[in-house]
Formats: sequence, structure tokens, C-alpha cells
Amino acid sequence: MTDHRNYTAEHSGKDVLSSDVEIKGSIKFKKDLLIDGKVEGEINSDGALTIGENGDIRGEIKTKSITVYGKVHGNITVGDRCELKSCCTFQGDLKTAHLVIEEGANFIGKSEVTNGKPAASKPEIVRHEEPAAPIKAAFGGRS
Repeated sequence: MTDHRNYTAEHSGKDVLSSDVEIKGSIKFKKDLLIDGKVEGEINSDGALTIGENGDIRGEIKTKSITVYGKVHGNITVGDRCELKSCCTFQGDLKTAHLVIEEGANFIGKSEVTNGKPAASKPEIVRHEEPAAPIKAAFGGRS
């Protein structure tokens, strides 16, 4: 069932940057943060980030998990889980271990879902060399 709670600055239980806050610069935090205002710059965290319905982010985001209800224009890199809610607009590239996109979410960009496994730098190619004799046997031993 879809969660239709109103995620704005009035939501409690997290540190909050309310809708009347505008920041230009970098943000770093460790636990949970709800941004319902405007941010222009980089956001880095080992915690959980929620972009509220009034949130408008322009910049790179690197965090453990993210839930987006508002607007994000920039790339997102998430170590665990990314949720793009039905009312969100996201323009940028996304890299995450787990991705949830609700119907109605606007996503313009590309995504890479890693399932928690580090991506190999080169694909591994495995070849099995067979001796010539079995191939001849497949054709009745004719040369």
C-alpha cells in the first residue's frame, strides 16, 4: 500500500531544513535529515536523507539511503536504497544497490543498480578449449 503521509518540514523524528531555508554550499550529516528547502551544492552522508515535497536540490548527493518527494537536479550515489516517490522530479544519473520508483515519479537520466556488489572493472571472459578429437567424433570421425 502506498504511503500518502505529507512529508514536509512538519514531519518529526528527523533533523529538518524547513521550506524557508536556502543553502548554497556543502552539507554533511551522520544520521537522518529531512530537507524541505532549497540546496545548491553537494550533500554527503552515511545516514538517511529525505527530500521533502517542497525540497529543491541542485547538486551531487552521496548518501547511505535517500527518499525523494521533491525535486533533485544532479547525480545521486546511494550505498543502500533509493526511493523515488510518485510526486518527485529527478533529473540526473543514479547509482544504488536497491531502487524503488513509484508510478508517477518523473525520472530523466540513467540508473545503475548494483545489488550491493561492487562492479567489476572488466567483464570476466571464460573460454573452455576443447581438443580437436571430440569435434571430429561429432561428425562421425570423417576428415
